[in-house]
Amino acid sequence: MKKRKIAILGSTGSIGTQALDVIGQHPDLFEVELLTANSQVDLLASQAVRFGANHAVICREDRYDALASALDGTDTKAFAGMDSVCSLLEGENIDLVLTAMVGFSGLRPTLTAIRSGKVIALANKETLVAGGALVMEASRRYHAPVIPVDSEHSAIFQCLLGAPAESVSKIHLTASGGPFLTWPKERIAQARPADALKHPKWSMGAKVTIDSASLMNKGLEMIEAKWLFDRRPEDIHVLVHPESIIHSMVEFRDGAVIAQLGCPDMRLPIQFALAFPDRPALDVPRLDFAQLGRLTFQEPDRDRFPALDIAFTAIRRGGNIPCAMNAANEAAVAAFLAGRIGFYDITNIVAACMDGADFVAEPSFDDLQATHAEIRSRAEEMIGKL
Repeated sequence: MKKRKIAILGSTGSIGTQALDVIGQHPDLFEVELLTANSQVDLLASQAVRFGANHAVICREDRYDALASALDGTDTKAFAGMDSVCSLLEGENIDLVLTAMVGFSGLRPTLTAIRSGKVIALANKETLVAGGALVMEASRRYHAPVIPVDSEHSAIFQCLLGAPAESVSKIHLTASGGPFLTWPKERIAQARPADALKHPKWSMGAKVTIDSASLMNKGLEMIEAKWLFDRRPEDIHVLVHPESIIHSMVEFRDGAVIAQLGCPDMRLPIQFALAFPDRPALDVPRLDFAQLGRLTFQEPDRDRFPALDIAFTAIRRGGNIPCAMNAANEAAVAAFLAGRIGFYDITNIVAACMDGADFVAEPSFDDLQATHAEIRSRAEEMIGKL
């Protein structure tokens, strides 16, 4: 395998730090070219120095001086702002871009990288939720493969290798069920951020963990799967699997089901995307089948977790409605984490903002930006009244 030059968008987050761990295990296979972060200057600078990155970008422009000072005397060049990120992504010295930024902010740099012909390792599900049609059309036009990093989508991708598209009957998208799987609705309604952040299986960033608690994360992943694998929403079945060993399954028209199994460790799908189609060794825990015991499954409780049906409604309405859903959810989750609203206020706000959104059937990038800004503002207004 030829050594690949990697850009990591969001290197200080959960996915970014684990990606650097993978890269650190294979210095012969990967070289870090670009690292970006929103505001964590010290960690970004230390990562850039340790991995010899040529460029580091802090997206918050008011933190540029701090980054430049931290990198003074090193070989890493400091930049600030999203314009700098996009400009550097157009360079020929990058082979693969790992998009691990959180939220809608990942859409613009992902599109830029695709239009520059880069391979995309996609860990930012909101990019496809908000702009799936734009992203996948650009991927085809510019011959820029999009390889999923989410554990579920990586599993589906692996199960589909070598299978004709017409042979697929159904995708089974597994969910851990989150920390509230066994909680009654009345108790969930009183949940505090500290409760929702106690994920039983995965170590993730705060926003993703709250989405997992509400099952919105699974709704976002359903939409992501629809775009990645060109499936109808009704062909994607969400199934709760608390052990998080089977990361997803594909059912074929002959009745066969192929599943991908592994310990719940994000470094597995990260390395798969970075090294594809190779599978180098990786120092992660191994499954001990004799110790696994039972693997269990159940249907999601749509009454206790209404976010799932909200997501199905959004993708069936289409156009800019999934973008509106995502924008409202970003605002509501941030408000819940700040202690400003209750847990079920999140889905109430999302549903109300979707209902009030101005519909655009075939949104451009500018339309999506306008929808995002408008719905974020509307959500903030609702949050203020609560």
